[in-house]
Amino acid sequence: MKHVGAIAGRELRSLFVSPVAYVVLTLFAVLGGFFFLASVLSFDTNVSQAQQFQAFDFLRSMNLNDHVIAPFFQVMWIVLLFLVPGITMGLFASEKTNGTQELLMTSPLTIWELVLGKYLAAAAFVTLLTLMLGLFAGILFVYGEPELNKTLAGLLGVWLVGLSYAAVGLFASSITRNQLIAFFLALVLLLILWLLSVFADLGGATGAVGTSSPVSGVLRWLSSSDHFEQLTSGLVDTRALAYFGFMIATFLVLTKASVESVRWR
Repeated sequence: MKHVGAIAGRELRSLFVSPVAYVVLTLFAVLGGFFFLASVLSFDTNVSQAQQFQAFDFLRSMNLNDHVIAPFFQVMWIVLLFLVPGITMGLFASEKTNGTQELLMTSPLTIWELVLGKYLAAAAFVTLLTLMLGLFAGILFVYGEPELNKTLAGLLGVWLVGLSYAAVGLFASSITRNQLIAFFLALVLLLILWLLSVFADLGGATGAVGTSSPVSGVLRWLSSSDHFEQLTSGLVDTRALAYFGFMIATFLVLTKASVESVRWR
């Protein structure tokens, strides 16, 4: 595994040589600023209205974590769903397009070194995006008193979701040579993972055949939304951590199998 760091550094440099990284960072910063400001203004409006109508019980229930930070993280989680595939779409697809994949396959690198190196590059970029969200949340600590542990749990949720998205995007990039196809394939897979809890709720509500309680429970566990919402609410559950670890490991193994299959074609 001694070449993993070198591969990750190479991929990060190639990301920042192209305009893709700067476009993603700019979009994320602009959207983050817009939604953060919208959350703060909405909170301020609700406080003003509650004071006007003397709804003191409602005022006591309001806090920055539940009414500003958590909604902000939940919106930016959806933004990540669209932006992370843009970062990962070229990690393997570009190698096939440029004809350099064969050189990598015949180099002294192992398949795992190649997969992990490219994944670490995407993970480093996701970490940068998460730190940007941390800066927005940090502004509230200057002017208010949000709960630190709850905020950190939310950031952990954003980071883990981003890491799992990167693993899915890496897999999508490994099975096609077209970067646009890799982008949309990753997006579809992520949307499915997001909507699995909705399918579970619909099945439980309608009592449809094949959507019994055990199946609904499995669909809900496989959905990323429920685990993320637990973390943004401040609950760091080992089941949520195990879920994200399982998703990352599963798609890395699938990516390794996809890349290795090139040798047998």
